[in-house]
Parts: sequence; structure tokens; C-alpha cells
Amino acid sequence: MKHDIVIIGGGPAGLAAAIAAKEAGVEDVLVLEREKELGGILNQCIHNGFGLHTFKEELTGPEYAARYIEKAQALGIPRLLRTTAVDLRRQGDSVVVTSVSKQDGLLQTEAKAAVLCMGCRERPRGALNIPGTRPAGIFSAGTAQRLVNMEGYLPGRKVVILGSGDIGLIMARRMTLEGAKVQCVAELMPYSGGLKRNIVQCLDDYGIPLKLSHTVVDIEGKERVTGVTIAQVDGRLKPIPGTEEHYDCDTLLLSVGLIPENELSKAVGVELSPVTSGPKVNEQLETNIPGVFACGNVLHVHDLVDYVSEEAEQAGRSAARFVREGRDAGQREIPIKTAGAVRYTVPSTLSPGRMGPEAVVRFRVGRNMRKATVRVLVDGKEVLKRSRPVMAPGEMEQLKLKKEWFTDACQEAVIEATDGQEGN
Repeated sequence: MKHDIVIIGGGPAGLAAAIAAKEAGVEDVLVLEREKELGGILNQCIHNGFGLHTFKEELTGPEYAARYIEKAQALGIPRLLRTTAVDLRRQGDSVVVTSVSKQDGLLQTEAKAAVLCMGCRERPRGALNIPGTRPAGIFSAGTAQRLVNMEGYLPGRKVVILGSGDIGLIMARRMTLEGAKVQCVAELMPYSGGLKRNIVQCLDDYGIPLKLSHTVVDIEGKERVTGVTIAQVDGRLKPIPGTEEHYDCDTLLLSVGLIPENELSKAVGVELSPVTSGPKVNEQLETNIPGVFACGNVLHVHDLVDYVSEEAEQAGRSAARFVREGRDAGQREIPIKTAGAVRYTVPSTLSPGRMGPEAVVRFRVGRNMRKATVRVLVDGKEVLKRSRPVMAPGEMEQLKLKKEWFTDACQEAVIEATDGQEGN
């Protein structure tokens, strides 16, 4: 099969990218989705809070997805469901996607451009080196969410949650509403990895304690979890003897981070960021492989699906532009560097000659900050300075860099975040 653009993933990013590409004038857009229906992870997110930025109203995950699914159908965008992409490579002027499905067997799709929208996966327990036995009753928070919301199963009755990512916080409330007793949420870091609103609405409102700088040090049980022990950790994240607390429970949920799903990215030779584990991209959201774009949680983990859609629309428009005009290989790209508490930026490079009037840059900080100052410096000259009362690792930040700040001779841009303790 030959198409202009192939979208790998039919979740919120893939749908938004496909719609944007079609609206930008590319008629031949194909979406590949491994599940039996479009919508991605949103289908199991039955809580509300989606769409406030995009639609100016509060929707559940399935409702948010339905808006994009209906629009994609109205535009006549074809999709192949229950189709899993297993390989991606560059061949001449084309991108070739190899996929497999029950209905079509092994299928090769050739396209002028591809948009990576595979999302992310949960970090497994095995990566945590938790001591203890390996009984039943240990679930990732996302798996538990699917079991409760889509399959109709309650994973357990007495629950401890390790990790305060947004899925873990939301599942603390969900399990409580289903009649389970959530005894505590333990978080290794001295700050939560989730949104402040989820801490309030999912923990505080239900009297569920959040124990920062704590981790699980032992799991008990032979056939099923019977209890876990948590302990406080020091500045080096090592358990402190004498601080152990034991909880009788039958279930341990893990919400210990998300990893961009980038096996296909690696296969085609995309350069990955050591910080986000997602692709490095320029201001067009294009990777180092011509015609391969990335957006959404496969690029970096977002806190709001509204930002996923916004970013994906940009990727779809960029892919459409590539199909029409090709890649301008003569444009020089300058790096966007980080300073202070800024951990990473997306994009990581930009081209002053190619960018539009402004370029959106998203970033996260690495610690809780108060009375923070964010600065943008171009070749050492301050071009933007903003004050922020609070910044947190769980909240993604956004800036708009203006084209007028850059010349063709620019060497670098720096985004810096400091707080009051550092003299700003």
C-alpha cells in the first residue's frame, strides 16, 4: 500500500495529527491502531477533567476521544484497526511501515511521511528492585484502571499504592469509590509526580495519606499479597532503618512512571533524548530521520491530553508540509539548552530560517519551586523573563519563542528556571 502520510497510533495524538494533516490539504492519510477501536488510553479514563483547554468544557476520556473520532470519520480518514506496527525504516524517499494483523497478515505500508503517536507504557515493577516475594496482587495502576473501568473487575480490597503519578492518584479515588480501602500512597521523591488538582481531589478529599520520601521495602505473601512494608528514604533515596511501617493489604498498585513507547523509533534510527526517552525533534516536531515526526506521549509524557492534541495538530501540519515541499536540508538548526532547574525542552533544536512567527517550547523542572523566574536567553542576551509563584515537576510548562529574537547567525537559545533561593 502507498499513502502520503501514515499515522502510527489511533489515540488522542494520532487522531489529532491525522485530522490536522487532512485539513492541511493532504488527502491520503492512513491511521494504524493496534486496538479494536480508536481512542487509545482515553477509553479507560472514565473520570472527567479532559477538554477544558480544547473544548472549554469538562469531559470524560471517552467523550474527549469521541469528539476526535467523529471528526476523523466525517473527514473520511481511513484506519486499520487491530493492526500492530512492528517495524519502521527509511527506504529511498519513502518511509516503510511493516505491520501485522489477523485480517491482513503481514502488511507493508509505504508513505512519504510518518507521524509517531504510539504513546507510552508503564514502568514495570521489575525495574524497581523491590525486595520480597512475587505473589499475585501486584498491578500497575494502568492495568488496574483497565480492569475496573473496562473489564468490571476489582483488583483488591485493601490497597497500598507506590508512586504518586496521575494514574496512581486517580486510581486511589477510583478504588475507594468501588469500596476498597486505600491505606496510603507512598512516593519515593520528596514531591508528587502528579497534578496538584489530583492530589486534592483524589487523596485529600478522601482522607488518603500521601507519604513523600517513602518507598516499599518488603512485600509479603506466598500466593497473594498479604502485606507490604514501607520506609522513609534519605537524600540519597536509601531507606532509613527504624522508619518502617507495615500495612496489611491484598493489593499493591504501582504508579512509578511512564516510558515513551519507542521501539519503532529505535528501529528507524531516531535519536532519543536521554532525559525523556523520547525522540529529539526540531520546531517542526521532525526527528533526525527525514519525514518522520513525533508527538504526544511517545515524544515526552504530558500532564494534560489537551496539550497532546495541540502538539499533535502541529505534527500533522508539519507532516503535510513535508509531503508538499520536502525537507529544507539547507536550514541551520540551533540547540535549545537548559539551565537551572529545567530538565529538558521539546523541541531541542530550532531553525530561525524555517520557523513561523513563533515556536512553542514545552519543558519541565526537576524540583518544586517557589517564587520562580523563567528566562530565555539567545546567545547570552535575555529576551524573555517571567515570574512564576509556583513550579512543580508534575506540571508541564510552556513558552512561545518569537522568530524576531533570532538571526541566521544565532548559536544557541537557553531556557533557565531559578527560584528565590538562588537570588532571583
